[in-house]
Amino acid sequence: MSSPQQQGFSVAVDQNFYLAEGTGTVDAIVTIDGGENAVPAGPTPDRIEVIAIDCSGSMQAPFAKFEGAKRATAAAIDELTDGTFFAIIAGTEVARLVFPIGGSPVRASRATKAEALRAVDGLRPKGGTAMGTWLELTRRLVERHPGALAHAILLTDGKNEHETPEALARQIQLATGKFSCDCRGVGTDWRVDELRPIASALLGTVDIVADPAGLAADFASMMRVAMTKTIPDLTLRLWTPVGARIHFVKQVAPTVEDLTARRTESGTQRGDYPLGAWGTEDRDYHIQIEVEPAAAGREKLAARVSVVAGDEVVGEGLIKAVWTADTELSAKISRRVAHYTGQAELAQVVQEGLAARKSGDDDTATAKLRRAMQLAEESGNEGTAKLLAKVVEVDERTGTVRLRRQVAAADEMALDARSTKTARVRSQPKES
Repeated sequence: MSSPQQQGFSVAVDQNFYLAEGTGTVDAIVTIDGGENAVPAGPTPDRIEVIAIDCSGSMQAPFAKFEGAKRATAAAIDELTDGTFFAIIAGTEVARLVFPIGGSPVRASRATKAEALRAVDGLRPKGGTAMGTWLELTRRLVERHPGALAHAILLTDGKNEHETPEALARQIQLATGKFSCDCRGVGTDWRVDELRPIASALLGTVDIVADPAGLAADFASMMRVAMTKTIPDLTLRLWTPVGARIHFVKQVAPTVEDLTARRTESGTQRGDYPLGAWGTEDRDYHIQIEVEPAAAGREKLAARVSVVAGDEVVGEGLIKAVWTADTELSAKISRRVAHYTGQAELAQVVQEGLAARKSGDDDTATAKLRRAMQLAEESGNEGTAKLLAKVVEVDERTGTVRLRRQVAAADEMALDARSTKTARVRSQPKES
């Protein structure tokens, strides 16, 4: 275990670095901990918050959805710290800035919050849905504050019917790296597979709020978390030796997110992976590297892990490889590597099982969701196990898993949206 610390950050590497002769696959779980004192170098950055509310006509069926959305927006505004720049967007087939009227976000104060609440109270649902336009306006607003801690909340109740998938994908691409975005769907008429790409690309979360009465608490919680962020953009930087190849870099806790394809080259044998805004929190990453095999007794540095804030390295750790002829040493698998490998598989088989169920392939759906239940129970992921139990039923005598004939849409969507949430496993103290 290695855990150098600088400026409030620690980097801990958990792995079995012993490899059998002739092999070269190295797995490590890297934990990055912001601690309580993670602060950016230089002046404190500005914050900017944008709330995009679905104001399409479907939000009035029932009208409780729209009333819930307005109460939720008010709850989020109430959580803004004074001085935070903020704006409210009414989203239909176009995006309209409803606060402030002047076109640029304003700083939160008692007066501006009250003015924003009046603007929100006057909203009425009418029109269609084109979420790409909401993202475009959000991007234009945050681009007026370069270097700010930029975060958005996007709420919808329906499908993205008034623009092409290509248009939405284009706006997601343009927004990537500009701001983070938490996405919420209210009710059951929206699509998880439309919101998940937004949240994934913009390093946010996606979830269902089936009952509009739950929106206010959820919005307040999201905004409180946003207010704890202190560093706009953190980067995971990997240096690997000549001949090494990175198989993947995945965030595995608190959620599964594959970062492999997001690499940008930052130097010779060195690449950067964006982690987004950071505060008082810790996250786990699974890194798998292929290095050139060596003889027994040989040790190599498989990768140097650096955490970078701006231009400053704020934490470092080392991933090592040591070859051995002792099969007892090389056969050991890190408990955390095994756990998170299972968690990544769990997320995958849940999504594949639900997709098979929707397409009418009950055999594949049953097999995938049976495997999901096994993984959830073995890993102690009680949250996913409870959600699975609403979609499949298990015969306690025989252990047989079968699909339920009647499944509430909200239960199926909750399982899909929350499939990437993982059960954490902490490292056990050991000698370096």
